[in-house]
Amino acid sequence: VQLVESGGWLVQAGGSLRLSCAASGLTFSSYAMAWFRQAPGKEREFVAAITTSGGDTYYADSVKGRFTISRDNAKNTVYLQMNSLKPEETAVYYCAARGRDGLASKQREYAFWGQGTQVTVSS
Repeated sequence: VQLVESGGWLVQAGGSLRLSCAASGLTFSSYAMAWFRQAPGKEREFVAAITTSGGDTYYADSVKGRFTISRDNAKNTVYLQMNSLKPEETAVYYCAARGRDGLASKQREYAFWGQGTQVTVSS
């Protein structure tokens, strides 16, 4: 199984980025997916999750209304659209795959992880 994130970049506060995570080696449409992030000196934290069909989503309170998680099962890819970014959201963003349907915010629920992509938000 391989999860490869991309799209991380340097952006000014208030700007937008779209992250992508391409999955291979698994039946993507059978896996719920999520995004987590880890800021320097902090623990990794949940950002957003999406069900296998993409019909249901769940967000951390801190990103509700600004971030959107989506997926394209035909392309084996999950996305994270991030708007109105804040400097404190500078972090490495990881995608993760869960071997069953449903929404979960706990890291232990996810069996597979990508290497991460760096997002830097300048003030």
